[in-house]
Amino acid sequence: MRLIVARCEVVYTGRLTAVLPEALRLLMIKSDGSVMVHADTGGFKPQNWMTPPTAVELEGDPLTQIVVRKHAGKTEDRLDIRIAEVLSDVTHDMGEAAQLEKDGVEAHLQEALADAPHFCGEGFRLVRREWPTDIGPVDLMCRDEDDGWVAVEIKRVATIDAVEQLGRYLERIRLDPAMADCEGVLAAQQIKPQARTLAEARGIACVEVDLAVVRGEREPDLTLFV
Repeated sequence: MRLIVARCEVVYTGRLTAVLPEALRLLMIKSDGSVMVHADTGGFKPQNWMTPPTAVELEGDPLTQIVVRKHAGKTEDRLDIRIAEVLSDVTHDMGEAAQLEKDGVEAHLQEALADAPHFCGEGFRLVRREWPTDIGPVDLMCRDEDDGWVAVEIKRVATIDAVEQLGRYLERIRLDPAMADCEGVLAAQQIKPQARTLAEARGIACVEVDLAVVRGEREPDLTLFV
């Protein structure tokens, strides 16, 4: 990865034209062809960027211009970075980076709830993970305490899209006469208010779960009733 701190002007041409006036910026050029232009404001998002595959041309010694090209259908996207002054120019060999491992994502939540389906509903017992339908698998298929079928869709954060997704699964599952009464449960660490409202309107139950509690890593919060 090459990191250049330079006073520069950046001109993008392609589907439109955009200009970043001359200012001090950080230019990141990655080995995969990614090029990003950062300022010291605006958070993590670059002010302009180009994703691979790209062709990167560096001109001048000392460096005076960087041209980044990318073909986008019949047009060409282009970044012209015109450098007035270079303050720092360093290159680092980053090696092979391991993929980010996240805890608390849907796969971990699904695994934990498969081992403890009663967190999704009283008396639930697991029949199968990744229950197949012709439009994709539902995360958990369970039976409730009355031996009824229950399809459980699991999200880290449940939005309206999650409700729509579970609704589509239920439509397909209920085509089987033996599962015509299959109920739906949306289980998530956080359920957005709009998603909860839509789910309740469609007869889908909502359950918020804490992964640490499901794993037994901490006790559930106690609720005082008066």
